Amino acid sequence: MNDVQSAAHVHVTGIVQGVGFRPFIFGLAERLHLYGWVQNTAAGVDIEIEGSQQEVQSFLDALWEEAPPLAHIDDIDVQPHDPTGFGTFEIIQSRGTEGEYQPVSPDVSICEDCLRELFNPTDRRYRYPFINCTNCGPRFTIIKDIPYDRPNTTMAPFTMCADCAAEYHDPHNRRFHAQPVACPNCGPFVWLELSGVDQPEEFPRAEDAIQAARKLLAEGKILAIKGLGGFHLACDATNPEAVAELRRRKLRVDKAFAVMFPSLKELEANCLVGAVSRRLLESHERPIVILDRRSGSLVAPEIAPGQDTIGAMLPYTPLHYLLLEPASWFPSALVMTSGNLSEEPIAIDNDEARERLTSLVDGFLFHNRAIETRCDDSVVRVIHNGMYPIRRSRGYAPFPIRLAWQLPQILATGAELKNTFCLTRDRYAFLSHHIGDLENYETFQAFEKGIQHYQRLFRVQPELIAYDLHPDYLSTRYALERAERENLPAVGVQHHHAHIAACMAEHHAPPGEQVIGVSFDGTGYGEDGAIWGGEFLLASLASFQRASHLNYVRLPGGDKAIKEPWRVALSWLDAAGLEWEDDLPPVKWAQTLVQQLPQPMSPLDAVRQQINSGVNAPYTSSLGRLFDAVASLIGLRQVVNYEAQAAIELEASLAQHEFGLYAFEIQPEVFDFTPVLRSIVDDMRNGVHPTQIAARFHNTLALAVHEICRELRSSHGIQRVVLSGGVWQNKTLLNRAYNMLKNDDFEVCVHQQVPANDGGLALGQAVIAYHRLQSG
Repeated sequence: MNDVQSAAHVHVTGIVQGVGFRPFIFGLAERLHLYGWVQNTAAGVDIEIEGSQQEVQSFLDALWEEAPPLAHIDDIDVQPHDPTGFGTFEIIQSRGTEGEYQPVSPDVSICEDCLRELFNPTDRRYRYPFINCTNCGPRFTIIKDIPYDRPNTTMAPFTMCADCAAEYHDPHNRRFHAQPVACPNCGPFVWLELSGVDQPEEFPRAEDAIQAARKLLAEGKILAIKGLGGFHLACDATNPEAVAELRRRKLRVDKAFAVMFPSLKELEANCLVGAVSRRLLESHERPIVILDRRSGSLVAPEIAPGQDTIGAMLPYTPLHYLLLEPASWFPSALVMTSGNLSEEPIAIDNDEARERLTSLVDGFLFHNRAIETRCDDSVVRVIHNGMYPIRRSRGYAPFPIRLAWQLPQILATGAELKNTFCLTRDRYAFLSHHIGDLENYETFQAFEKGIQHYQRLFRVQPELIAYDLHPDYLSTRYALERAERENLPAVGVQHHHAHIAACMAEHHAPPGEQVIGVSFDGTGYGEDGAIWGGEFLLASLASFQRASHLNYVRLPGGDKAIKEPWRVALSWLDAAGLEWEDDLPPVKWAQTLVQQLPQPMSPLDAVRQQINSGVNAPYTSSLGRLFDAVASLIGLRQVVNYEAQAAIELEASLAQHEFGLYAFEIQPEVFDFTPVLRSIVDDMRNGVHPTQIAARFHNTLALAVHEICRELRSSHGIQRVVLSGGVWQNKTLLNRAYNMLKNDDFEVCVHQQVPANDGGLALGQAVIAYHRLQSG
């Protein structure tokens, strides 16, 4: 028995399970000669600690200062009490409590210790593709429930061998209570199956399967590879024929593929990498980072047609390291794209993969560890020396957004494209992993299952549901049907207000503060029934006023015009009072359509009729569609096969050192870009190069943002500007507008934790719904 002078009960909340927190506590108590116990609970980690007053204080200080690298402490509650006289320090059995919850760690890339063991011939896990420890490995994608213990994960079917069990139960071991711990004797394994051939009685397994897969990839074959959060489709990224064949099979005409390089050295030989990008690439989240392509890159241009960037990433699982192991005969980079047909959810189950992917691949590299939650790779880029999320998923979700206020239990269902949903509880907003576009039944099923899973993990039973105003979104229908079924209040939130509120929530804006919200995107249902997307809002977290917007034009063909920019270009020409002359690229395109497929009415006449009558031609103020129109006018892109393709290629084409501008008009409540369209047509007819026109358009739009914000600051005294919406993923526009505003003493907020696109929308919906109710 020790001489005790001080004692306390300590409750720690945050990401403190599955990250080596209890072994850390155990070792810390031993070092400081303290007594008591530590325990995982459904609400976090509980600790009883006894010792001298100085040692107890040192222990509490060390909790903040020395916590394991993957831990994220949100709060430490200390309740002093009289000592009880413990004689040892123990790790005691986990305890579940009804209704309690805690954050769950995202999946984590392999750590340096495990990587060294993976390639150490004397280690018993040498070349084992599922090596992990408390500092790395799968988390969110294998967890079924909390607390995070092995029986609550998809590792439950694998009984630990004696060696693994000894490590698992040794508080001094790096694998103490590492729930996915395994080895070749007791854990999951990989095997290879070929497509379209008679299968052998025994498939190649383990190392034989990996080497056979490498050989196939080197020969230009396409494989489906089961990973952490689902299947990847892989091929040689330096082989144009292999990449083209993958595009043909996957029905992905032009949209960029992600590329995985075996090392940072190989990646830097193909991409321009700054210090912040390097940190992100090597972080334990291991996202795809959008980087400028280096001149002389060996990566096939077919990876990203019409673009000057590469979505690059490094290996994050032991299997990746084994597959990409450098050799003179093996490719220096692999395509690693989502294992699905275009627009379907990523496959996660072996049988599902056989059913859905057999026609796409030459073989499968399977494993038998089940995936509980599908989780695509995250995508980021670097803006102003910080991370700018494009898709927030593996490595980041379900890490919560920490809020400035206590929220009730709210479900926000997000939008139709790039869907994520959001659940709130207390000061946490659990923004989901990337679900995808809710345009088919399979993705909608993933949406429903995801909501159920998050509700179970975080013990949320929604008291309120928030949704987008668009009546035809599947997410909106789900929200309204569920609200009616469960007799819950439902709050409709305007799309562009939600964009601004999401960014405000990230920056902990006070509830009563009003900001200038510049919300630029492709599509959003407006309060007047038009399609908004070029909006200046005077916005708080509870309400907004539309202060200015891009002038309305017709959207001939409705949704069809989103995929056919030539239609939007014709509408802008009509709005600008310009004739549809034969020398204009969108007019030429429409005329070739007549030659290809004679119709009762020519495409030009049909579009003109739609514009004049308004039938199937709603008004729009969308900046995304304006980008489409400009791309069409300069002959760059008349049809698109993925969202924002025209805008992406327009930015990629612009002349970097062109600083010219076009005239535009700022009217009360409207900024009119029809003069810009007239100037673009004049430039084209005067022989100005399309790359210069693209640059001048970007420059002009950035200037318009600055001037309208200046006017709103002058009339309303608002200093803070919030930039949100998918158009702000345009790095050139964002940099130029941001710098103009900062140089004019504006406080500018951009996204740092959630995407500016619709992937961040649900967060804004949730906080608006709450603050609207608070304000009455």
